Amino acid sequence: MKKNSISVPQNQKLPWFERLMAIVATVNYGLILFNLSYTDLRDYYFRYIPVLTQIYDPIKGIEPHQDTEKYLETVEQLKVSVTETSLNSTETDEILAQLRAQSEGMINENPFAIAEKSGTLERIKNRMRDHVENPQNSAKESFNTFWSISYLKQQGYDQEIDWFEKNISPLIAINYYRTLGENGEFTRTFWKIDLPFVIIFFLEFLARTYFISRRYPRVTWFDAMLWRWYDVFLFLPFWRLLRIIPVALRLNQVHFISLEYIRLQVTRGFVAGIARELTEAVVVEGLEQVQREIQKGDVVKRFFTNRNKKYLDINNINEIEAIANHLIKTIIYNVIPKLEPDIEALLRYNIEQVIQQSPVIQQFKNIPGLQQIPEQIQERIIAELSKLATEGPQDAYETVKKAMEDPVGTKLTNQLVKNFSQVLGEELQKEQGFAEIQTLLIDFLEEFKINYIQQVDESNFEQVLAQLHEQRRLAETD
Repeated sequence: MKKNSISVPQNQKLPWFERLMAIVATVNYGLILFNLSYTDLRDYYFRYIPVLTQIYDPIKGIEPHQDTEKYLETVEQLKVSVTETSLNSTETDEILAQLRAQSEGMINENPFAIAEKSGTLERIKNRMRDHVENPQNSAKESFNTFWSISYLKQQGYDQEIDWFEKNISPLIAINYYRTLGENGEFTRTFWKIDLPFVIIFFLEFLARTYFISRRYPRVTWFDAMLWRWYDVFLFLPFWRLLRIIPVALRLNQVHFISLEYIRLQVTRGFVAGIARELTEAVVVEGLEQVQREIQKGDVVKRFFTNRNKKYLDINNINEIEAIANHLIKTIIYNVIPKLEPDIEALLRYNIEQVIQQSPVIQQFKNIPGLQQIPEQIQERIIAELSKLATEGPQDAYETVKKAMEDPVGTKLTNQLVKNFSQVLGEELQKEQGFAEIQTLLIDFLEEFKINYIQQVDESNFEQVLAQLHEQRRLAETD
């Protein structure tokens, strides 16, 4: 059997406009995701795609931070000074003093905070402390030592500058400043990019719904808009992430993706969510219906007496009585005869146990010659059993109970039950008997459905739900 397919037949071409609008909606949503994740991924863009940050930073109100930018410029001045003069020159010493002051100011003022990069500053301080150790384990002291002529001479100027350019400069360079608007929030001008898409989607929504209303005379323009409610998210200037709904639907409509699996999962989740409550409501309603019918007496009269009210019978047969009669006849005429050896064995064993445990029988066995008279023994046994049944029922019960509890009695009882179930099942599964029971059950259920189940819609379903809620409350308190 082939599964249903949602693909479009080969001879049916989707309109190019539908495909185009699906692509445009996808591109728009991609830009939305890029805009939302830009600040989190800017460090990656800055290192590997610097041209992208140069283009998009203004959209997010991002510009170089003056303090950190000036710090890196001072480092470049140091490199130029050392190259043109020497490490021991007065100009170089002044530049190193500026770097020491700027390092202390960077630690105290934390220019990384506005970009939410305070962790970057901590990383800079940790790297500097590990590279230039001092007894106080102070980052300020490490910077002061690093930007000194004596340290650079001792450790090697070129080696230390290379280390700084590799481990510290990139962390300082990724810092930035974000401008604030008059409302106190960061400047965001993504709406300038989103506006052309909003206009396109709004005009398309008006045109599409208008043509739908024209195609179906009984559908108003407003009704058509309600049909395409999910397209509204495409031109709302807020809640942009919700555009995933129309985007996914459009991609599914042009068969770029398939939402069948997702639809099945959502359906299963929905069914699982309401299955318990729905099942409980149906069961409670069914029990209420049965209780009402029993109180009226209709069900009891249906089973045991003639009907006193109008009842639709499709075959003039009382199915319950017919099924009961069929089962009784099957057990009496087919099952019990086949179980006669098991029943006889069990009765014989119980009688033997009664005889062995009866003090009267035991006294007669001591009389010489009693064993050669089976007729007298039979009469004595009958008399003793009669006496036990009339004068000592409690003693008889205890005697039989002891006999049934020993291993042999238990084995014979289990064998009887097992064979009874097997023979009864074999007889009921015979084609003629099984078909008769099946037909009677089907007719009975049909009559019950016609006469009783159709009355369910006449009951107060709100009352059923209220009762169900009360039952849950009591169960939770217990």
